Formats: sequence, C-alpha cells, structure tokens
Amino acid sequence: MSYTQIQVDKSDGIATVTLYRPDKMNAFTRVMMDELIAAMDDIDADDSVRAVIFTGHGDRAFCAGADLTPEGGGHVFSDATEVADLSDPKVRDGGGRVTLRLFDSTKPLISACNGVAVGIGATMQLAMDIRLAADTARYGFVFARRGINPEACSSWFLPRIVGISQALEWCYTGRIFDAEEARAGGLVRSVHPQAELMDAARALAREIADNTSAVSVAMTRAMMWRLPSGDHPMDAHRIDSRAIYRLSRGADAREGIASFLEKRAPEYPGKVTQDMPDFYPWWDEPEYR
Repeated sequence: MSYTQIQVDKSDGIATVTLYRPDKMNAFTRVMMDELIAAMDDIDADDSVRAVIFTGHGDRAFCAGADLTPEGGGHVFSDATEVADLSDPKVRDGGGRVTLRLFDSTKPLISACNGVAVGIGATMQLAMDIRLAADTARYGFVFARRGINPEACSSWFLPRIVGISQALEWCYTGRIFDAEEARAGGLVRSVHPQAELMDAARALAREIADNTSAVSVAMTRAMMWRLPSGDHPMDAHRIDSRAIYRLSRGADAREGIASFLEKRAPEYPGKVTQDMPDFYPWWDEPEYR
C-alpha cells in the first residue's frame, strides 16, 4: 500500500509503523489518521505479522500533536463543518478513531517513543500494549493549555494505565514531563538510550513472534483489554473457560505441548484470520451516536 504521512515496513514477522512528516515533527493530520487506520486493516489481515512497533521518524519527535498550522489553513482539532446533531459522524474526534482501531487490533502493539509526544502524540500510544521510551522522550497531555479537553478516548485509557490521580495531575497541569517521570508514573515500561530504543522494541517483538501462538496472543489481547471492565469476575470466567475449552483442542495447543516436551522451538500453525474460537468476538461493537 502507498502512504504519504506514515511508513510501514514488514520484516520477519514484525511490522514497523513510522509516523513520517519530517518537516512537521510528525504532527497529526486527518491524512495520517486515515493512513494509520488503513495500515492497521492491512496488518490485521496479514497472518505473517506477529507484532507491531510504532515509532516516529527522526530523533526529535514521536508526534508533536495535532498540526496547529495545517497546509491550506483549515480548522484545528475538529472538523470544520458546522452541525447541529452531535451524533453526526463529522463530530467524531480523529484521534479517537485511531485509538479505537488500535484497541480492536488482533496483533500486539509496541510503542517506541523516540522523542516529543504531546497531545495525540501521547494519547495514541495509550491504546498500544507495551510502551518503551528513549531517554530523550517528552510527554504532555497538554489539552487544558490549548483550551480543549483530553481526546482519543484517553479518559478511558489513561486512568486504567496509570491510575486516576496520576492521570488527573498530568491532564490538569498540561505540563511536559520526561521519560523517567513517565516510567515512574507507569506510563512506560522502560527507558532506553535513544540509539538503543528500536533494538529493545524489536527484541520484545521478536520474543513474542518466535515463541507464542498468534491465536493465543490475539485472544489474550481481547480478553485483557475488554474483560477488566466487567461487573464481576464471572464475566472473565465465562470467556476464559470457553477459550480454554476451544483452544485446548486446537493444533496450536498440540504444538505447544509437543515443542515443550521435545525441547525445540515451536512452529504454531494457527492463523488469526481463520482459527479464532467460534464465539469470538463475544461482544457487541458499540456505535457512535
């Protein structure tokens, strides 16, 4: 596929998605939104991809937020069209459309934050599963300093990741903070010298790709993101019981046992596009209204 504001590389089971606007610190636009969604559609349909890494082009920025000076002018932050009905799809936040697509991914998503990540540059990473940062990374949930509110579904993601008090502090102040504070606050898993960041992200992706069942990982991702919001642990018990029952009878479970007993690397045959349990998905997808 052809992209103008992102780059996608697939190599040896790992897809790397690079935000690519070199002269704009990879600032977010509607074009980038469309391309990220299209890239995820392509990646999820490709059974050869086992893990996905997101990063930014260059050594200055992951994404400097929404483009405040879009080419040709235009409205910043939201669609320029005036509508009376707030359920109109034109009202939908572009960052939220990206994070909702990332939320629905069947592949594990790893963020390698290589520099500045403010606004949507920070919030899009919340829908990724594991976040790594360069020691030069800087984060900012700066919305209150721009006269708007947190977007990209971050009021759902951020408190779940870092807790309500930390989420509120970062959003109330809108201040920029460094990678070490992000790690201490639970936003990122680890901090690395910038030159070593992508190697660390690839090593993590490689560990997943080489040792796990793609079907198992896809099922685990859906369960971990969706089931904690249930009213009772019985919600989780119903799903994990059904999943164990189905997956334990599958080819990947047989291979997992055989490779362990034979002390060899596994070669899982299961494909996410074909071999998910018959009750998956078990949820009704809500609509914007």
